[in-house]
This record gives sequence, C-alpha cells and structure tokens, in this order.
Amino acid sequence: MKALMKFAIPAIMIAAAATAQAAQLSVDASSAIPHDVQQLVTIDYHEMENSNAAMELRARVMPPALQRFEDALKSSGLNENHDVEQLAFALFRAKEGDENLETVSIAQGQFSVPDILANFRKQHLKGTLVRNNKVYPLAKTGMVVCFVNPSTMVFGGPEAVNKALDARDGVSPSVLSNAPVMEAMKSVNTEPLWSILDQKGTQTMMRMVLGEAGSLTDYDTSVKKHLENSWYSMNFQHGVKFDLTIATNDNFAAATLTSLLSAGVALRKANGSEAEKQALSATTVASNAGRITVHFATGEAQFNNLLQSPLFSVMVR
Repeated sequence: MKALMKFAIPAIMIAAAATAQAAQLSVDASSAIPHDVQQLVTIDYHEMENSNAAMELRARVMPPALQRFEDALKSSGLNENHDVEQLAFALFRAKEGDENLETVSIAQGQFSVPDILANFRKQHLKGTLVRNNKVYPLAKTGMVVCFVNPSTMVFGGPEAVNKALDARDGVSPSVLSNAPVMEAMKSVNTEPLWSILDQKGTQTMMRMVLGEAGSLTDYDTSVKKHLENSWYSMNFQHGVKFDLTIATNDNFAAATLTSLLSAGVALRKANGSEAEKQALSATTVASNAGRITVHFATGEAQFNNLLQSPLFSVMVR
C-alpha cells in the first residue's frame, strides 16, 4: 500500500500538477491500462512548468517512482518538458484480489520515434517482440518502453509493460471495460490533473486521512465497507484549486465520514500555524446523496506558504 500512497493525495496535495489544458487520455492510451486498476493519475505534463506553485509542489513531494520514470524518459532521448504532453500512471493488480500492485506509465505527445530508435542503436539497445509490439530496454533504469504509435508510449517494468500490452492487444481486459472507473473519469478528465481510485484505493486513502480518528470510531465496521470509489482533480490556472469526491452506497456512512473529516479540519485549524489556518479556512467538506465532496481553493502565495508548514509534511509523508 505504500506504493499507492506515493500517488494518492491524503487531503489537498499531489505529486505534480499542471495548468491550462486538460489531461485527457486517448482511447489508444486507455486501452493499454489493465482492467483492475487501483489508482490512475493523469497530468498535463507539457504545461506543468507554467506554474511556480506547481513546480514547487512537484519538487517537494515527487515520489521516487515518478523520478525513475523521468530518468527513463531522459534515457530514451526525450525532453520530458517538451516532447511529453500528458503522462499517466496506473497502479494495478495483475489479477483480481491480488494485494501486490504493479505500475505502468503511458506518455502521450508527438515523439520522433526514428530519432529515438537511432539513439537506442547508439546505446546498443535491442528490442524484443511481444506479438507485434517492439519493446526496448531503457539503459540503466531496469525499465522497458514500447511505442504503440508515434504519439503514445508505454513504459515501466518489463512485467508491467507486458501486462499493459496484453490489455491493449485484447489478450486480457483493459480499463475500458471497467465501468466504475470509466464513469468516474467523465467527472474529471477535462481537468489538467486528475486521479481515480477504486474501492480498495479509496479505503486505504481514507484510513490514512482519518488516522487516529478512524481507529476511535466504527470506521472499519460501519463506514469502510460503504466506500465505492473516489476521484479528484487539481489545477493552478487561477490560484490553486483541489476537488475530491468520495462515492459511497449509504447516506448515513457518507454523513458519518463527512463529520469525521469536518472535525479533523476544525481541530487542525484550531491548533495549526497561520498558513495552515488560512488553508483550512478555504477548505469545505459536504455530503449529498451518498457522495462526500472536499473543496479547497487559495491563492498561489498562500499555497506556497502552506508548502513550508508542518501540516504539509504530515500530509505527504
């Protein structure tokens, strides 16, 4: 679960962010994501450097996996800030019920594949065939890459990439047949950064968000089982905005969880630093028809102050 939480946002933070354009996945990219995805994170990577707050956030909380992916992009001869437009990370289970998660990344952009392959040849890197797909090793990273077309590349560990190609080639189901994930995607895929978590991912996220408050309540017996999935988005176009929705199948469970989250916000606001108080004053928690919504909005300067606070350190540990 530690791997999941490196990408999941406990309350109002995420590993990287962008502005301006939406980070939408093409059908070709989505088809390379295995069906049993626990979390999917998609960012408009091409526009990320347009926001100082986004870059500061990215520098402070970039998970090791994201750094390895960036190193892998560079080793392929790509300039990740210019060639890559959208970048998606999928944490998935190789089979239903499996506790172990694998990670695959899908990059979208306009790639000069002939130039990249020429660079591979200079490094004496040879590809192997997976059906009709040519898979190349990425030097000194332990990762492999496959260009499924000139605008879409799949990369990650060898086993994860093979499973992604199985999904794309129809050997195994892809996320396109995962109705809850695809339905949730409709709510966020017009945003520059968005993520979706399935039931297990949502349960894990909320356990970490609630902390001790969760252990002091009947969360495990009365609330946890009613969580269905969740999705969030973040953008920096006009200040910093974050919106999280948690779907449940029970109005009472939603109301209970809303009360717990609201109490946690109030407690932290009473005892926190000035930056924390300002941030939490801009945070609202509500529930309606079994759905819990968390909204946060602040200016870029106030957000930069929050990045220095103890609250931020706790939330992204």
